[in-house]
Amino acid sequence: MNGNLERVLAELARYEHPLFAFDAREAGDAVEVLIEFRGAEPAVHTYVYSLQPRDIENAQFPWTFQRQLYDCLHDYVVEMFTRNPQCRD
Repeated sequence: MNGNLERVLAELARYEHPLFAFDAREAGDAVEVLIEFRGAEPAVHTYVYSLQPRDIENAQFPWTFQRQLYDCLHDYVVEMFTRNPQCRD
């Protein structure tokens, strides 16, 4: 396991949510963060986003990681809509 993956996993361990599970995996030089819906139903895709080494190695990583995680959680929840006013039925 590379140092960047270890750092991301350590940061993710600081977060716990009743609806979402968090994990990370290596993806070449980057690290992918995975956000999964904990519920069995309805079936929902896994949200994945990449962190580049320069972002993980930055001294401000804990703060920028939190902002990015929260932004991605927002995007993931929006993606879960099964219908909205912009849908064309």
